Amino acid sequence: MVSYMDYTSPSTQYTFDVNNSPLFKMDNSNFINVLGVKQLNTLENLSLLDIFLSANNVIEPHYHQNASELVYCISGSATVSILNPFTKQILNYSITPGQVANIPQGWWHYEVATVDNTHLLAIFNAPTPEVILGSDILKFTPTNIMAHTYCLDENEWKQAISPVKPSTYIGPYKNCNRENENMPHQFVNQPFQNQQHSQQYQQIQYMPWYHQYWG
Repeated sequence: MVSYMDYTSPSTQYTFDVNNSPLFKMDNSNFINVLGVKQLNTLENLSLLDIFLSANNVIEPHYHQNASELVYCISGSATVSILNPFTKQILNYSITPGQVANIPQGWWHYEVATVDNTHLLAIFNAPTPEVILGSDILKFTPTNIMAHTYCLDENEWKQAISPVKPSTYIGPYKNCNRENENMPHQFVNQPFQNQQHSQQYQQIQYMPWYHQYWG
């Protein structure tokens, strides 16, 4: 990789406090901090997200078109779910402190915290990870295209996606009042193994993120 950094420049940075770089904040227990080349200019093929989650909160489904992602569990526990585009199966990996899950570049995925005070570190092999967010796909794809392509009733589709907020980052929303919600604990609490997704679990809510930040 060719580096264009002038290491003699007084503006060269070698250290940074990620605590001072918020990307998204739902509340004091659910937020994401970011470190990329925009924060630390000597970074080359590396960036990260510092993620804090409460139980059952979700980093919404998304994919990174320019980077692979390594998710490291610092504390708590989470299930990293990945859609394998070759087998058409959802792979679920429950990770606890010291364990990792690797997500290949461009693969659809999401993370669900299974206990409170979960802390994850997401590491990318790109100075600025690009992202396509599930909430943005749902909200910005024209409803007539979705209805025509998938044989849907357009008005029903509009109603179904009306609660979706672009760039959700962490879900569900605080004002979400669904009844009889199926939470994924029955599927995600088995440690460090992959499981084939059941149809019921596939209904879990969607996720976006730092699309606004990196744009």
